Amino acid sequence: MSALAMAILLNGMGREEVARWTAAMIASGERMDFSTLSRPTADKHSTGGVGDKITLPLAPLVAACGVAVPQLSGRGLGHTGGTLDKLESVPGWRAALSTEEMLAQLEDVGAVVCAAGDGLAPADKKLYALRDVTGTVEAIPLIASSIMSKKIAEGTGSLVLDVKVGTGAFMKQVDAARELAGTMVDLGRDAGVRTVALLTDMSTPLGLTAGNALEVRESVEVLAGGGPADVVELTVALAREMLAGAGREDVDPADVLGSGRAMDTWRAMLRAQDGDPEAPLPTARETHVVAAPASGTLTRLDAMAVGLAAWRLGAGRARKEDPVQAGAGVEWHARPGDAVREGEPLLTLHTDEPERFERALASLEGGYDVVPDGGPAYVPAPLVIDRVG
Repeated sequence: MSALAMAILLNGMGREEVARWTAAMIASGERMDFSTLSRPTADKHSTGGVGDKITLPLAPLVAACGVAVPQLSGRGLGHTGGTLDKLESVPGWRAALSTEEMLAQLEDVGAVVCAAGDGLAPADKKLYALRDVTGTVEAIPLIASSIMSKKIAEGTGSLVLDVKVGTGAFMKQVDAARELAGTMVDLGRDAGVRTVALLTDMSTPLGLTAGNALEVRESVEVLAGGGPADVVELTVALAREMLAGAGREDVDPADVLGSGRAMDTWRAMLRAQDGDPEAPLPTARETHVVAAPASGTLTRLDAMAVGLAAWRLGAGRARKEDPVQAGAGVEWHARPGDAVREGEPLLTLHTDEPERFERALASLEGGYDVVPDGGPAYVPAPLVIDRVG
C-alpha cells in the first residue's frame, strides 16, 4: 500500500481511476441518507486556513434560506483551526450526535454542525495515517479522494468546496489549487452530487481573529449584521453557491443575513446541541499587545505567521489528542490596506499561559509589513480568485 501511494504521488491518476478509488473508500463504510427531509440539502467543505470561521455564520444562513445543511466537521491540527474546537468554546455545546439526532435537527432547525462518525469511509482513516508516515500527503488524487469519499458518503445533494490557496493554506500555488478543485468537482459530479469549487485567498488570514472563542464572537457579529467585510463577502458568496446547487437561486442570502433570521437559526442550532447562546464565551487570562513598528499602511499580514502564533498560544494542537484553550488566539486591529500609527496596537495575543508568548512572538517575526506614508500604493488581492465547475 505504501508503494501504491508513492506511485500515485509520482504518476498521478486518471479521472476514472480516482473515481474508482474513491468509490472503493466509500464502500468501506456506511452512507447517510437525507431523502426523508422536507427540504433539499447542501454542504460546504473548506480545505483549511487561518481565521476561517465561515462555517459558523454560513450554516445557519443557508438554513434560514430554506436549505438543510448537514455539516460534518473536524478538529484543528497545526496552524489551521477546527470548526468543532470553535463551537466547543460555547458552554454546553456537544459535537457528538447520533444519526437520528442529526436527522431530527436538520428537519426542525435546518442546520447541524457535528463530528463525523467512524462509519464514514473508514478506509480513508487508515490510508491517511499511512500517507502521513510515507511522505505522500501532498498527492492531489489522494487529497481529493480523502475529502470527497467522506462528503459523498455523507449523502448531501449538493456540495460547495472552498479551496484555499496562499501562504496559510495547504495549497500554496494557484495552479495546484485549481487542479485539486477540478479533481474534486469531477469526483462529486461522477457520484451524482452537484459540486462546484471556489478558489479563495489564504495569504492573509480571514477576518480579525484566529482562535476558538475569538472566532465564535466574530461569527456572531456577522450574524448580527456587522463583522469584517471579508468574512461577510465569503459567507455570502458560498451561500449563493450552496443555494444555487439546491435549486434556491430565488433567495438572496445577503437580504436574509441582514434580516436577523440567520441569527435565530444560529441560536436554535446551538440549543439543539445543548449549547447556551446567551452564556459568556471564555476569555484568556493573559494578553500581550504587539505595537505597530511605524506609521503608514499595513500592506501584508501573513496567514501562516498568524496561524502558527495562534497555535503556539494554545488555540491549536500538534497531535489530535492534545487539548486546546478556548480563549487562546490572535486578534489583529488592522487588515492590509488599513492605516496604522507607530506605537498603537497592531495585534493582541491571548493565552492562559504567559510562557507561550515568547514562541508566539517568534512566529510573528517578519509576518507583517508597514509601508510609510508616501510609499507604493496598496493593491488588494481578490478574495475569490476563481470558480471551478
